[in-house]
Amino acid sequence: MDNLSKLGWLAAEVLLGGADVKRYQPEEVGLIFSNANASLDSDKRYNNSIADVPSPALFVYTLPNIMIGEICIRNNFKGEDAFFIFEQFDAAFIANYVNGLLANGVLKACICGWVDVLGDDYKAVLFLVEKEKRNNAIPLTETNLDNIFDNLVIDKL
Repeated sequence: MDNLSKLGWLAAEVLLGGADVKRYQPEEVGLIFSNANASLDSDKRYNNSIADVPSPALFVYTLPNIMIGEICIRNNFKGEDAFFIFEQFDAAFIANYVNGLLANGVLKACICGWVDVLGDDYKAVLFLVEKEKRNNAIPLTETNLDNIFDNLVIDKL
């Protein structure tokens, strides 16, 4: 497992540690992640590893999907999932996309956020969004996502 997959898996474990997602059917929980580098860190390491010795091709562009797959397998999530590449965290896109999935009944819960790795720079911020509003829930809006992201980005785990 590459560093991106490890970081995403660990961040999801921390997020879900206190969450009760078992009340949902597997197809009711999805994952929507994004980052700026996709698997650039793994691409660079792979290119360095084959500089002197040829090696079979490694399809590193699939690594973000492998990360989502590992999280889904571990938690038995079978809902919609996607990994988007943006230059920076795009709260408006994520809020609109996830709110659309919840409003259309595609999902009842979604783990969304940003997981990025480039060299020694690690960033991970994940949110559990549920269709059913709870007493202490924060509405999924662009402003709230930006505020949380700006204040909770975990650097260099």
